Amino acid sequence: MDKMPSVRTATAPRLIADIGGTNARFALLVGDERRDEVVLACADFPDIVSAVEHYLQTVGASEASARPREGAFAIAGPVTGDVIRMTNHVWQFSAAQTRQRLRFDRLIFMNDFTALAMAVRHLPESDLERVGGGRPLPNSPIALIGPGTGLGVSGLIPAGDHWIPLQGEGGHVTLSVMNEREIEVLRRLHQRFSHVSAERALSGAGLVNLYDALCAIEGVVPEPLTPPDVTRRAMEGSCRICMEAVSMFCALLGTLAGNLVLTLGAFGGLYIGGGIIPQMRRLFVSSHFRDRFEDKGRYAEILAGVPAYIIHTPLPALIGLAHAFTEPGPRWEAE
Repeated sequence: MDKMPSVRTATAPRLIADIGGTNARFALLVGDERRDEVVLACADFPDIVSAVEHYLQTVGASEASARPREGAFAIAGPVTGDVIRMTNHVWQFSAAQTRQRLRFDRLIFMNDFTALAMAVRHLPESDLERVGGGRPLPNSPIALIGPGTGLGVSGLIPAGDHWIPLQGEGGHVTLSVMNEREIEVLRRLHQRFSHVSAERALSGAGLVNLYDALCAIEGVVPEPLTPPDVTRRAMEGSCRICMEAVSMFCALLGTLAGNLVLTLGAFGGLYIGGGIIPQMRRLFVSSHFRDRFEDKGRYAEILAGVPAYIIHTPLPALIGLAHAFTEPGPRWEAE
């Protein structure tokens, strides 16, 4: 339910926060200007309110005279009601109780990739790196995908004078594979997880899952690698299995991204967010991502014309959250 802003909230800064499975990214919004951007590790705090209060104290905005009274939070997980449970972190909380504990007049919650979808049309062109394709089709839906701690998926749909961001959980669709090697990896993952979602392969943990599965296929004892370890060794060319894991990761992402574009009719382009792809940029742009993205039989020619863009903007979801107070879109507003 919308709340009318008071004179106090109209002049005070607003708090915007992108709460991921690993990090919480905060900023204050003063008019149209973001300031005091800070990134905190979620694991350092017992709950979301503790993280928010620490941030406000850090930037000198915890006292009543400077304290925000409105906020918009992007959450890495489904936002469908008052109780919000994060998919890849232990935090779960009531939206209404969180608003009350923070003493806010208004608090908006939305999925993190919904916030990113709201940001897409406001991103600087210089921050977008095109990976293949032609010109986007005007006034057509836009697709978003992004591997990070989890796998985010969203879209942006034109509706008259507005663009409507989607809220979904497309990272948890069943993983699609295309060749015998991937089938064997899928078989290993199925033994571990039963349902093998796309996120089980296309995320930070997914990189390690692919590495472990390939080691099992090769009869090699896997090392206890972290996602950055897998990426680094692949970039260095120092580990053959890490190189294959990253190559398979990019190919599987291409298949999933092509499916998403066809599902949404997103001929306005595909935007790739999340923290992983920019870090492996060199390997990604030379990978089979684009081949697999376009490998759609009778629709291959259409997919070949759809541009894909890597988003290099720092903290892009905060740009979308800045528009959450005035633009339409799926969200839950705390009572």
